[in-house]
Amino acid sequence: MSAELDGLGLAPAAPTSARAGSPSPTRPPGVIGGPQRIARVLLDSPLPQLDRLFDYRVPENLRERAVPGVRVTVPLRAAGRQAAGYIVEIAEAQSFEGVLSELGDVVSDARVLDPAVYRLIRRAADRASGTASDLARLVIPSRQVRVEKAWLAAQATAAQEAAAQAAAAQPTAAPAEPAGRALTGYAPEALARLLDPDAPEPDRRIALTAIAHPVEVAGRWMPAAARTLAELAAACVASGRSAIISVPDYRDVEHVAHALAALLPPEDIARVDAGQSSADRYRGFLRTLEVRPLAILGTRAAPAAPAHALGLIALWDDGDALMAEQHAPGVHARDLALLRQSDAGCALVLAAHARSTEAQRLVEVGYVRAVAPAGRHRRRITPTAQQVGADGPAAQARIPSTAWRAVRDALDTGPVLVQVSRPGYAPRLACTECGETARCRSCRGPLALRRSGTAPSCQWCGALAVDWACSTCESTRWRTVGRGSARTADELGRAFPGARIVVSDGDTPVQSVASGRTVVVATRGAEPVAEGGYRAVLLLDGERMLARESLRVVEDCVRWWCTAAALAAPDAPVLLVGVGGSVAQALALGEPERVAAAELADRRTLRFPPAVRVAAIAGEPAAVARASAEVAALEGVDVLGPVELGDDRVRAIVRFDYARGDEVARLLKAALVRAATSRAPRIPGSPPRRRTVPLRVRFDDQEPFDDPGGAPPGARTSATSGRMEG
Repeated sequence: MSAELDGLGLAPAAPTSARAGSPSPTRPPGVIGGPQRIARVLLDSPLPQLDRLFDYRVPENLRERAVPGVRVTVPLRAAGRQAAGYIVEIAEAQSFEGVLSELGDVVSDARVLDPAVYRLIRRAADRASGTASDLARLVIPSRQVRVEKAWLAAQATAAQEAAAQAAAAQPTAAPAEPAGRALTGYAPEALARLLDPDAPEPDRRIALTAIAHPVEVAGRWMPAAARTLAELAAACVASGRSAIISVPDYRDVEHVAHALAALLPPEDIARVDAGQSSADRYRGFLRTLEVRPLAILGTRAAPAAPAHALGLIALWDDGDALMAEQHAPGVHARDLALLRQSDAGCALVLAAHARSTEAQRLVEVGYVRAVAPAGRHRRRITPTAQQVGADGPAAQARIPSTAWRAVRDALDTGPVLVQVSRPGYAPRLACTECGETARCRSCRGPLALRRSGTAPSCQWCGALAVDWACSTCESTRWRTVGRGSARTADELGRAFPGARIVVSDGDTPVQSVASGRTVVVATRGAEPVAEGGYRAVLLLDGERMLARESLRVVEDCVRWWCTAAALAAPDAPVLLVGVGGSVAQALALGEPERVAAAELADRRTLRFPPAVRVAAIAGEPAAVARASAEVAALEGVDVLGPVELGDDRVRAIVRFDYARGDEVARLLKAALVRAATSRAPRIPGSPPRRRTVPLRVRFDDQEPFDDPGGAPPGARTSATSGRMEG
């Protein structure tokens, strides 16, 4: 592998052998006749000490069915029970000196663990000090027996028909030639060699800036990016290769699925997103195992889906927080895509309205090349602070007079979108006497009003504060601070009588809006698509959004604003309130990548991700201290912390260059195994101990650098927006 990949932290790990003891080619006692068959099995277990391949002897009655990729059950001697797993490979020489146990049973004949998928999850797990079985659990859905039997029967029928055609000398249909159609809105020469397998790899890895206005596809309005991704996948399938499209949430899945249905027949499309029923998801997964080109659509785990002759992996909005896997080992969809692309040699597309700092780094090191729309497809956002003729004190209002006039004029021709930072009526309450934030008596969380005239409720635990009193001055009177989506809608309804007011947020998501005199008030990420595009877009609370304590706050805000602006009609005005400086200038020029470049330059100076990689180590103080000391001994590695997390746990942050990733991952994996196996056994008769994990490791995690509104550790803040995973 090239040094370029080594510098990106994508170099392939050393092959993982079947380590169950010292290698020995001898045949175990009791096996007679013919060469022995050894099944090397990946156990379905989250325990780090079991994250290796185990050798099992294949009995005679299972020799035909025990093939790589199938689900099996195997005995565990130490635990005296049966465990589930997958056969990774079949060998003739065992790697364990003693007598091997026999394979228990083959659960199913479906070969659900594809060899390419196993290579991917093994590399991804090693890179993140995780276990391959955790990733396999995310990629391979739970088994649905009825669906699987129907699929196996259909596969057997198809195999018989293919054999009959071959015997009758009837050739099957040859793969179609590459479609060669130009991508709508982009210069043909920019993407001419993207899907050409013979082209140099740098020509087949791109960071694509999406077209910033909605389009109509087969009677449905959607962001232009959905059509672009569908066109790429259709062209790849037409060339005889499969394409994988990974998007953040259910809205994006529905848009891309509709665009794909307009370009490809249903049998050429497979969905593998979590928004489906268990049966439909498993049915879609089984279809990805077929030896035929498919357009595979899913959410963050989609880059690891099986695919025949993979030709393209396309990610939409890799900077979205939903693209980061929350379950162990927490591998980001972008990292899965990069690893899969380096293994398969396929095309890679990172598409977004506003480039993430991670994508910007890949552009600057030359690993991917930037491609922008042709002509006037770029969107310029006008900061109200830079408008000429802003009139006095009115220019400092939450909605300046120039913005009022733009909304009023636009309503005469169609709908208007108003983006706000928080849902509810009042996002914060404060004591009228001392000004302290009103807090819940149960968990000390901040109180807020969801609707006008209702009782305040806690934003953390949801408890109602019907008898609230200030803990500082004992006053029982509170006042509202800030305006949420509901209060903004009330004010706009009074300001524009006769206009229809629609609120779209995490509690009341709206998918689409018809044309007409309509004002849509939406939180970030919950903006519906308007028929024909919005005639004006007003982005409020910019200063409040930027005030959030987070390493990614600037790039997140730019991404939210650009995504909302892309829902406007091509010539509609987009106004940003409360933001100035270099960020406003970059948006006014229609060049949000300038913000990503500036952010990346600052993080290089400060040694923050993605200029470097990080690993968060959390757990018992002694375990964290030992693991931190081991990695800190490496050259170029430094440790921040530890800091207390509460509940007798601490967290330290390890920073290291990409070239040190393999060494750091190996040391931390060893620390995880040591912590998991070194706990003293419980004394018989003593009370049961609380089940705690002595050590946790998460690579490339942004949470240690964030403070989302003062939420407690581990609290989810998805309610502040409308983004929902599909």
